[in-house]
Amino acid sequence: MYRTFTHDTLEAAAKPSFYFIGVTTGHSSIREVFPRWAEALGLGDVELVGIDLALHAPAEHYRAVVEFLKADELSLGALVTTHKIDLYAAARDLFDEVDPLAVLMDEVSCLSKRDGVFRAHAKDPYSSGLALDAFLPAGYFAAQPTDVVVFGAGGSAIAIDWYLSHPSRGADRPARVIVTNRSAARLETLRAVHDASGTDGVLFTELAPTPGHNDSVLAAASARAVVINATGLGKDAPGSPLSDAARFPEHAVVWDLNYRGDLVFLDQARAAESERSLQIEDGWVYFLHGWTQVIAEVFDVEIPTSGPVFDSLAAIAASTRS
Repeated sequence: MYRTFTHDTLEAAAKPSFYFIGVTTGHSSIREVFPRWAEALGLGDVELVGIDLALHAPAEHYRAVVEFLKADELSLGALVTTHKIDLYAAARDLFDEVDPLAVLMDEVSCLSKRDGVFRAHAKDPYSSGLALDAFLPAGYFAAQPTDVVVFGAGGSAIAIDWYLSHPSRGADRPARVIVTNRSAARLETLRAVHDASGTDGVLFTELAPTPGHNDSVLAAASARAVVINATGLGKDAPGSPLSDAARFPEHAVVWDLNYRGDLVFLDQARAAESERSLQIEDGWVYFLHGWTQVIAEVFDVEIPTSGPVFDSLAAIAASTRS
C-alpha cells in the first residue's frame, strides 16, 4: 500500500524506503510503476513513500522533511518534483555534498546517501535533455532559426535552458529561449543561472501575470517553435498558462511536462493540431527519464538511457497506464 506523509506526520522507516516529494504524489503512476521496476532492477524489499507539501510551502516545512531524511537510517533518498528550488533554498546547509549542477542551478531534484554522506543532485538537466532528444531530431534548431518558449520559470525551465543553450550543442541551439513567469523572482533566478553557465545562447524573460500575456508571447514566436508548459498547471493546480484564444505557431512542437491531471494545455494544442500542423507531446517520457535517473543515483545501479534495459522499463511502466 502506498503511504503518504506531510512534513509533520513523518515517522521512522521500518524498512528501506525511497521517497517522492511533491504536491499530490498519490495520483502519480509511480505508485504502480516503482514496485515493478524495483523487482526488475533487483532493488530488494524497498518501499516507495510519498511526502506531500503545499506549493511554495514555508521554509520550516522543507527543513523538517530534509532533516528527517538525513537522520533516518532506513530512508535511502528521494525524488523531488515541483519543490526543487524552494527545498534547496530552505535546506541547502543540511547537505553534506552538493553536485556542481545543483549549485549552479540553485535547485535539487534528487537526494541520496553514500557511505554516510547526505547528497543533493540536480538531475533535471539530464532527464529533460533525454526527453527532448526523444522527440526532437538531431539538428532541429540548426535547420532554421527556431524559438523555444517556456511557460514557467521553475527548476525544469532552468534545466531546459541550460541543456538547449549549452555551447557543446554548436549550431543546434535555439535562436531564442523565451521564458515567462507570473512572478519576477523566478525569472531573476533563471537569468542568474543562465549568465553563470557561460553560454552565449539568447535568453529573454517576460513577466506574464495572466494567460493573455502568455498568449502575446506565443503569438510572436517563430514557426516550428518548441512550446513548453513548465508551470505545473494541469497537474499541481488546475488550468493552463494560455487562454483558449492563444494561437500556436505553425508546425510547432508543443510539450506539456505533465502526463496526468486535467491537461488543459494539451487540450488547447489538440484543438489546433490540424490547423497549425502541431506535434504534441505529453510528459510521459520525461517521467520515465526523471525517475530512472534518480533511482540509479539513490540505489547506485546502472540504468541505461536507451536500449533494451531502458525499453523494458518503459514497457513495464506503460503496462500500468489506463
